[in-house]
Amino acid sequence: MKEGPSAFLVTMLCLGIAILYIPMLVLIAYSFNASALVSVWGGFSTAWYAALLHNDQIIDAAWLSLKIGVAASTLAVMLGTLAAIALVRFKAFRGRLLLTGMVNAPLVMPEIITGITQLLLFVSMLRLFGWPHRGFTTIVLSHVAFCTAYVTITVQSRLAGADRSLEEAAMDLGAGPVRAFMDTTLPLIAPALASSWLLSFTLSLDDLVISSFVSGPGASTLPMVIFSKAKLGISPDVNALASVIICAVGACVLVAGYLMRRAERQRETDMRLAQR
Repeated sequence: MKEGPSAFLVTMLCLGIAILYIPMLVLIAYSFNASALVSVWGGFSTAWYAALLHNDQIIDAAWLSLKIGVAASTLAVMLGTLAAIALVRFKAFRGRLLLTGMVNAPLVMPEIITGITQLLLFVSMLRLFGWPHRGFTTIVLSHVAFCTAYVTITVQSRLAGADRSLEEAAMDLGAGPVRAFMDTTLPLIAPALASSWLLSFTLSLDDLVISSFVSGPGASTLPMVIFSKAKLGISPDVNALASVIICAVGACVLVAGYLMRRAERQRETDMRLAQR
């Protein structure tokens, strides 16, 4: 007879959930505060959401961060997947140790060091080649650099556990290596690709330190704008913005989790039918 989880484990679980989510709930509650003072409750009001819609600085920064996040995440997934394939499928090649080190370095490198090195690189490139000018392009390139590492690690672990016999069977039936990979292995690692994209998007959207070093005039991301406002005191419209982001990200995570679970169940069903 199986024993249920101990009271200690349940208590620690509830404590961890409370530490994570109670501050978010408090922030959402205070986004409806009628008072201009963040710490003083002045009644229920949606005025700060209306004020947020007319705050061009925050809207422009949010739109820029979304564009950077989508571009950086997409490029990082493409490069990280290729790196993962190289590390899993090719056990010995010249430069493997160097590639492994380059993949793991951003995971342990302090962000301030990464930001300084990226800044020096872009300044040197601008002097030598006249490109890139600091702004959208440099932020995307910097985010791709550290997001690729997370994608590679995630996809590599999934790819290492994938059954390659299916791909070999597809090639025996006449499919080329690329077609066999697309038809057999790619669906197996699709959940890893989706989670890697979401992780990269979150890291890009959240980044402040690196973006502060490599951004230029007129290219302030949302974390940079919020941080500049926080130094002068949190304004209620920032609470409204944070509430919108929390709800949007939560909805996306729930939808992505549902789709990934449905795809995984469909794959398991197909595998059982194929084995009969």
